[in-house]
Amino acid sequence: MTDYRLLATGHRSLDLVAMLWVLLIPVFMLAAVLAALLTLWLVGERGHLMLPSTRAAFRRGRGRTPTGGGDGSGGGNGKRGGLAMALHGYVYSRWPYQYISFAIRRLLPHMTPEQKRWWADRYHGKVLTTELARRVITLDHDIKRTDLERIIPYPMARDIVLKGPPNVVLLDCPCRAMRENPCQPTDVCMIVGKGDFVLEHQPQRSRAITQNEALDVLQAEHERGHVHTAYFKDAMGDRFYAICNCCSCCCGGLEAMRRGVPMVASSGYVAQVDEAACIACGDCETACPFDAVTLNDTAVVSWEKCVGCGVCEGQCENEAMQLVLDERKGLPMDVQAIGV
Repeated sequence: MTDYRLLATGHRSLDLVAMLWVLLIPVFMLAAVLAALLTLWLVGERGHLMLPSTRAAFRRGRGRTPTGGGDGSGGGNGKRGGLAMALHGYVYSRWPYQYISFAIRRLLPHMTPEQKRWWADRYHGKVLTTELARRVITLDHDIKRTDLERIIPYPMARDIVLKGPPNVVLLDCPCRAMRENPCQPTDVCMIVGKGDFVLEHQPQRSRAITQNEALDVLQAEHERGHVHTAYFKDAMGDRFYAICNCCSCCCGGLEAMRRGVPMVASSGYVAQVDEAACIACGDCETACPFDAVTLNDTAVVSWEKCVGCGVCEGQCENEAMQLVLDERKGLPMDVQAIGV
């Protein structure tokens, strides 16, 4: 004879087990997510709960950039910030190779013109001549300027905050690292200012260098026909933080320019041809990263395309190219003249 009371008790037990599973599944999922986040954090901090440079960055307050940048204060101009911006800066600084590769390879091909403008407004470069780049490295006074729209023609991320002379950390170029056969050498990106975060989080790919070593890198890259670019980013405190030495074949910024992202501003100079000295050898046309030089009887410079990088000037053995100031291209980023 069937014992219905036993069956009812069994059903109640099954219902309780089912209810427990329904309650526990979200708990297990949350625990898995937290464990994954903790693992990611420990990977980011290289096995430490928190490295000193990260602790210092958080101690400076929310909305501050992890790397410190410029003067090492870790903060921007106070206009924007928040936890999301701080995390953005952490991710960019901790995983620059993955960040830049994802942006160029995955995001850029699908961007609309409006999205490309949005990107450029927040992440952009200012072309420097070799002499202007040298002046950054040899800066002998402090700078804290947040009104540089005539120099940095973007609505945000246009501040320069530096203590002179600035510290310099040399970093393996993230753009070259993502290419199959990159230009050599790869250690040509300069973090200008306090670089503790990069040194602690990228010890295999970065090293502190002296002022003379930095000047040697600039000169060598100029002779190779590469472009000096001062980079600014919203997540890096809305300001200048690095000098990249960009080749047209590897640089993600120059690739983005060719694909419609207006993220590199002119140095404020334009190349000018001395027709009497020009022999139409074509070296300048080949070397120009912006396709701004063509050949007729002599070299011809396109004013619209020229950004005043000085590569053609450096590659011309007959000294037929020179840079001239042009106010229509904006003001040069001359840190020695900017002042405090």
